[in-house]
Amino acid sequence: MGSLQLILVVFILLSYVPPARSGLNIYIRRMFDTCWLAKGVCREKCKEEEIYNIFCDTHFLCCISIKDMPTLFVK
Repeated sequence: MGSLQLILVVFILLSYVPPARSGLNIYIRRMFDTCWLAKGVCREKCKEEEIYNIFCDTHFLCCISIKDMPTLFVK
């Protein structure tokens, strides 16, 4: 009877804990979060050798290497 009560208390406590993002999962998600046909990476700030072309989300930039940027042709 005591172990049944302990199991019920553990389940109640597990259901009470609010969901939170794990630190490791955030970094893994950002590492695989790509943009611009998988040539760019979504970051808060681009590196020196990168430029941004579009926004990934509301506060992330799509950082693209300069050599991967498309060339614009004008007539």
